[in-house]
Amino acid sequence: MTSLIIGPDERARCAWVGDDAEYRRYHDEEWGTPLHGDRALFEKMALEGFQAGLSWITILRKRPHFREVFAGFEPEVVAEYDDGDVERLMADPGIIRNRAKILATIGNAQIVRSMAEGELDALMWSFAPPASASRPAAMGDVPPVTPESTAMSKELRRRGFRFVGPTTMYALMQSAGMVDDHMQGCWRV
Repeated sequence: MTSLIIGPDERARCAWVGDDAEYRRYHDEEWGTPLHGDRALFEKMALEGFQAGLSWITILRKRPHFREVFAGFEPEVVAEYDDGDVERLMADPGIIRNRAKILATIGNAQIVRSMAEGELDALMWSFAPPASASRPAAMGDVPPVTPESTAMSKELRRRGFRFVGPTTMYALMQSAGMVDDHMQGCWRV
């Protein structure tokens, strides 16, 4: 597989973008851009958890509705969700209707609510590796997990978080800009 694709605007992008306009926007505006803030990282954690076993484009297209039904991913609000909310979410075709993932999101919100302001951000970013001097040359050069994502997963699990496996956490690290996995030659510098 080629590592780059040329878009309709003649820009070279990471090949995973394909020809999907929403993927292109996400790649250009969000993926790999440093993301900070407890609420923003809680949202990223929740959505990456919902993505497990699915294509990211599925989550990306459902993200506006996820934000709506999960109260903008405000941990203090989601932490109060009860059985009625779980059933409401399970009946909503606008999200991924997986009870374990819904319950994990609520449980994770309860943990975030118990943390000091900025603690989740500081914790997650503490696992970001030093910036690399070079970018991957090929898609095959991008690992599915790293020692840092494994350590992050282990610490989050120790604290009680769920759906935070090492592969899921590496995807979070990529999307939240903790690592730069844009391919060599990608216009995003």
